[in-house]
Amino acid sequence: MKKRTVCIGSSIVLACVGLSGCATNSSHAAPAQTSHQQAAASTTKPRVITVAYQQFGNPPYFNQEWLQQAAQQFEKQYHGVTVKLEPIEASENDFYTKIDLMMKSASTAPDVVTEDTFLINADGSAGYLQPLNAEVKSWPDWSEFSAAMKSGSTSNSGEVYGVPYSTDTRGLYYDVKIFKEAGLPVPWHPKNWNDVLNAAKKIKEKVPGVVPLWMQVGKATGEATTMQTFEMLLYGTHDTLYDAAKHKWIVQSPGFLNSLKWIQTVYADGLGPSFSQILNAQAGNIESQQLMPQQKIGIALDGNWLPGSWQKNGPSPWPDGTKAYQLTAMPTEFGQAPGYTSMSGGWALSISHLSQNKQLAWDFIKIATDKKNMEWYDVHQGNLAPRKDIANDPAYENAPGQFFKVATGFEKFTHFRPANSQYPSVSTQIQAAVEAVATGALTPEQAMQQYANNVQRIVGASNTETVSK
Repeated sequence: MKKRTVCIGSSIVLACVGLSGCATNSSHAAPAQTSHQQAAASTTKPRVITVAYQQFGNPPYFNQEWLQQAAQQFEKQYHGVTVKLEPIEASENDFYTKIDLMMKSASTAPDVVTEDTFLINADGSAGYLQPLNAEVKSWPDWSEFSAAMKSGSTSNSGEVYGVPYSTDTRGLYYDVKIFKEAGLPVPWHPKNWNDVLNAAKKIKEKVPGVVPLWMQVGKATGEATTMQTFEMLLYGTHDTLYDAAKHKWIVQSPGFLNSLKWIQTVYADGLGPSFSQILNAQAGNIESQQLMPQQKIGIALDGNWLPGSWQKNGPSPWPDGTKAYQLTAMPTEFGQAPGYTSMSGGWALSISHLSQNKQLAWDFIKIATDKKNMEWYDVHQGNLAPRKDIANDPAYENAPGQFFKVATGFEKFTHFRPANSQYPSVSTQIQAAVEAVATGALTPEQAMQQYANNVQRIVGASNTETVSK
């Protein structure tokens, strides 16, 4: 096997010329080339495309391994072109900020960037991303992506700004051993919010020394707090976050208030983790890589990817993890139809608008998101695949511990965040409200009023509405 030619750096330097190990090994025979492959090979100056992505937490980094594999395949086909991977070591919110700063200048803009789909519309509207409508239209594989997943990387005005490579759903993990010790039923299928709270209260009473109910509530965990906690509650009420028909943000509603009250109850009754554990950017790793393998969490409101940490090559190997914990759907507030709720998001590969190598960047994305490469990544990372031909593959469906099959079933009642460029700014206000209520700094009523005031200032009062009972 020939030596891998991927050049990896931790700094945000987007030139690879002069660095050792970056030259492409061209000693093997070249396959048939397209016109742009021949153009890349004919130039005397080495060509470099850069791929920027987040690297966070403990290794192994499956996103890096996936991109390395794609880069190796790409370089074999495109002689004279080097793929430089640029891992950005940052927490979620810091990564978003750094990526946007990079894409503002042609001197720092990566060619390919991983985009959280909730930012696709905002970054596209800001002019950071290259529309890909023409590219996907002529790409046969695009038909393998589900309509819902395509919509997640498409703006309100119809521009496709990325190719999704992962998606997700969310639900409740529960520890079988803890449930049995607490005298709770296994399997467990709560029918409303009270069922979840009552189970947590019983765990606190019967099984001391464990966290009865874990859910992200800190500003430091960013979108995880917005989506995995607050929106999992709000979209289980009769209300929503954004009125798409009226193009208005709903800043006050019974559902919004009840969601904050539920969070308040969890922490006021001592059912959640300590603030030292939950109010920091590492809260997710503390949950999945430390406390859950120690069986110190009774119930966790989280995403389908969580068991990926427990695989033998994951950051916290735990062969029995998928037996110790089971996954069940999050119920709606009162058990009203459809009975359960979930939230879905995901990540996409996009091209910077200021990229000087847009065609090569697109060719790299096609390789990285083909069936084989995407399936490898999603199975190892523990994500759901956006491609229909992967979703029907038994090797994918049954791993790990058949959680994929259960989590995929949540797609029939899942919700997506508003496809609105203002959403990221609104999301930060939700995070502030949730943390304030969890810590007792504000009452739910005060937090909702503060949220309403701040969002009206951000989007304009005429673009908001209040829903009464």
